[in-house]
Amino acid sequence: MAENKDYYSILGLSKTASAEDIKKAYRKLALEYHPDRNKSKDAESKFKELTKAYEVLSDPQKKQTYDQFGHAAFEQGSPFGGAQGGQYGPFTYTYNTTGGNPNIDFDFGGFSDPFEIFEQFFGGGNPFGRTQRRPAYSLEIDFMDAVKGATKKVQLDGKTQTIKIPAGVDNGSRIRFGDYDVVLEVTPDKKFQREGYDIISDQELSFSQAALGDQIEVETVQGPVKIKIPQGTQPGTVIRLAQRGVPHVQSSGKGNHYVRIKIVVPKNLNSRQKEILEEFEKEKPKKGWF
Repeated sequence: MAENKDYYSILGLSKTASAEDIKKAYRKLALEYHPDRNKSKDAESKFKELTKAYEVLSDPQKKQTYDQFGHAAFEQGSPFGGAQGGQYGPFTYTYNTTGGNPNIDFDFGGFSDPFEIFEQFFGGGNPFGRTQRRPAYSLEIDFMDAVKGATKKVQLDGKTQTIKIPAGVDNGSRIRFGDYDVVLEVTPDKKFQREGYDIISDQELSFSQAALGDQIEVETVQGPVKIKIPQGTQPGTVIRLAQRGVPHVQSSGKGNHYVRIKIVVPKNLNSRQKEILEEFEKEKPKKGWF
């Protein structure tokens, strides 16, 4: 159980992790171990562990208490008992442990139904269970429609209806539409790889561009951007473009775009090019270029 383990270790973090690091780690692991997606025997218990750890570490006051006193501060009967709370995935909650039954007050960030926002983030299911599952309708959309949002025509109950896809949704997101849950299937993109709200793309450079530096234009989901390639750029270098990623579903922020540099080595050289490279190699310093 989480009570016997270090909350930082559960999320794969060190005690110096920032609030953003904690949020990203939880989101990644929660998506991996959510019982609706992960059918392994220990997925549910692991998911509860992750959520308990995030509940504490995402709250500045509870995190400070945990860092100072450890798990004992959150055990029943501790001097820190009473009103407690935290965050369960995308929504926050508080509960009172001084009475018989806990009094729960939820803040769903503008959503009238807690299950609606939970399903959009985790692709179905919720921590409280439901007696009836709404009928689901699968809808395939393009990668860029998921990033930027779109309006789609769907056939439901023999009628053509229009559904609005909000910007920032991902594969497996669920949208409540009338009596249905619309489950989105996002077609992968050949150029862009998505990680949460971040985008990763590869950019090829010639040997001379990497060695001498250059200014190039790269494509992002937010449009083309000019970037400077520093002299001596190495293969595998990653350039971060802030706020050029996927819009957040529930806020005005955006993820980042990461450009991963790949150096292209020419396969066919003419005699002059070979001569130049041979001269270049002869000029190599005794200690090497790096």
